[in-house]
Amino acid sequence: MTHTLKRLAAALAVVLFAATAVLGGSAPAFAAYAQIEGSGSTWSEVILQQWIADVDANGMKVTYNGGGSSQGRKNFAQNVTDFGITEIPYQGKDEFGATDTAGSREFAYMPIIAGGTAFTYQVRIAGKLVKNLRLSGDTIAKIFTNKITNWNDPAIAKDNNGRVLPSLKIIPVVRSDGSGTTAQFTTWLDKQYPSVWRPFFGKSGLTSYFPRKGTTIGAAGSDQVMNTISGSAGNGTIGYVEYSYPVNKKYPVVKVLNKAGYFVEPTQYNVAVALTKARINQDKNSALYLTQILDGVYGATDPRAYPLSSYSYMLLPTGSNDQRMTTAKRQTLTDFMFYSLCEGQSKAGAYGYSPLPLNLVSAGFNQLAKLKTADPAVDFADRDVSKCNNPTFVKGNLTSNHLAQIAPQPAACDKVGVGPCVGATGSAPTTIGDAKGAAGDPAGEAATGTEVVPTGDATAATDTGAAGSGSVAVAGSDGSVAVPVELLSGRAGDTRVFGTLAFVELLAIVLAPGIVAAWLRRRRLQSSGDRR
Repeated sequence: MTHTLKRLAAALAVVLFAATAVLGGSAPAFAAYAQIEGSGSTWSEVILQQWIADVDANGMKVTYNGGGSSQGRKNFAQNVTDFGITEIPYQGKDEFGATDTAGSREFAYMPIIAGGTAFTYQVRIAGKLVKNLRLSGDTIAKIFTNKITNWNDPAIAKDNNGRVLPSLKIIPVVRSDGSGTTAQFTTWLDKQYPSVWRPFFGKSGLTSYFPRKGTTIGAAGSDQVMNTISGSAGNGTIGYVEYSYPVNKKYPVVKVLNKAGYFVEPTQYNVAVALTKARINQDKNSALYLTQILDGVYGATDPRAYPLSSYSYMLLPTGSNDQRMTTAKRQTLTDFMFYSLCEGQSKAGAYGYSPLPLNLVSAGFNQLAKLKTADPAVDFADRDVSKCNNPTFVKGNLTSNHLAQIAPQPAACDKVGVGPCVGATGSAPTTIGDAKGAAGDPAGEAATGTEVVPTGDATAATDTGAAGSGSVAVAGSDGSVAVPVELLSGRAGDTRVFGTLAFVELLAIVLAPGIVAAWLRRRRLQSSGDRR
């Protein structure tokens, strides 16, 4: 009986191996894996959880708890987790004077995903949600430091080309936990608007814990910030989250004014363009190797650049004597990140992120190789950048970002002094409030909903439909086509992910009974022959 079960198990393994091969799984079919655990950033959690679901079909078990970057760094330093995710490196000392280092644990920073910190909000006119709000950086800084406290403020009207919002108290929603998103936002405030930020904060520099003053309220985690803003009591709120959260909720985000004089959203294209101006620490002997300096991003003068664009990092355990790591765990981490840095990056845009450029993917592979250096038993064969499928890659040029090259220019109606743009696509651009004009944007703007109208003219406010419908393709100079991803109402990755799992299960269900039946027929024939 034992021999029979072994043969049956082997047959089923062949079925599952074939299914994995058909699906293009990147992991070895019979790799020895062990479950790995991580914690940290909620900024990058949405894409991370998608990658985790993707690799599960290949036998890799990864768990992740998004408790915030600060907690992720602490957990990693205290050997609570196998890896951490953070938007900022260890600071040495945190805001409260407590140690913020990895202690004696050896590690390396590895960029894993790019994205934009977005400002999502709920403002309604005659019960309809405003979805095309535009704000300058100065206005945003003053909103979050309690200098602008009402949505009818003249500064907000100026940003929207004279369109005045109703009298409604502004309620900033900030993270109540130690957050890399907060650290990214306050770094931008400190660098770009020090005269506004520093008197409010009481000193210079960033913080992971945003000060709560005036009408400001706190929420733990990006998902709770998003839920607070989109909830039934959220009218008047505004908060900061990674772009993936409003994409997932189909909720509007602020178009932020860049240095070129255009109001833009953090689409994968606009983030890719902005991050061509990021400086990356290339000193391999530095503890901050591969970490980012974003001053050039903040001041990028390309009309497409989104100012609050950045990267997220994995804290990768590189010590040969790391108390949590085994060969099987290192193998899981190696293959999980091989998928994430390559095939996984192709899903970035649909989930509100921007894929890493090839030079950072290549550098990431060099960091991953340290796992094999720590443990020679780790299989690193055929795991190199030439095997990657990444939308930013340009063959033979590690410094070029294809996504940035094909990024569409912003619509003319998104320029200062023009517009704001009307939401639906279709015909010629038109300014808001022009009831006779065509509601359209051939340059590729996604549907943005209720237009901003002067107070007292609420009858002109109309909802143009579901967010993200009707984007128009834009041809790049090389003949390729880019479709702006702004508040997608659907995700191409969803059907593939669940389709993968369903397909494997379907093959097992459909083919396994046939294998079993064939084996039983063979046994019966053999028995009949023996009796003869």
